[in-house]
Amino acid sequence: MVRELKGDLDGAGLRIAIVVSRFNEGVTSHLLQGALDGLSEHGVRDRDVTVAWVPGSFEVPIAAKAIARQGSVDAIVCVGAVIRHETDHYRYVAGEAARGIADVSRETGVPVMFGILTTETEEQALARAGGAEGNKGHDSALAAIEMATLLRHMRGE
Repeated sequence: MVRELKGDLDGAGLRIAIVVSRFNEGVTSHLLQGALDGLSEHGVRDRDVTVAWVPGSFEVPIAAKAIARQGSVDAIVCVGAVIRHETDHYRYVAGEAARGIADVSRETGVPVMFGILTTETEEQALARAGGAEGNKGHDSALAAIEMATLLRHMRGE
């Protein structure tokens, strides 16, 4: 018989951090609210949520790493918005943010969710921050719960 391990969306007792970029705050504040709503809807208590604001998406990984190293959270949700506009600067910021977030997760063993939007326009970003395309902050929060519960199941907790 195959042994199947799954996470679930019961966030009761989980401690979650959210690292949010202040740059493009008109978008990221909606992502943050979506993440907070998702955590609350699935049983994560407000007192078990920590929100850390950083200047931009480039700085998200270092804050996530500092939080993960403290050992005080079960998962971290990273939210931000990198919008292309007229230059290639967004490519470097988005790429380094993605790589840094993945590295933190691999190095620490703490699930770190990539909820940073990478879009061509602000309209596209807003559509993914609570508009017609949903809220990627909310989606990332649910993924954090699922990964944290999966790891707990794997450890036999």
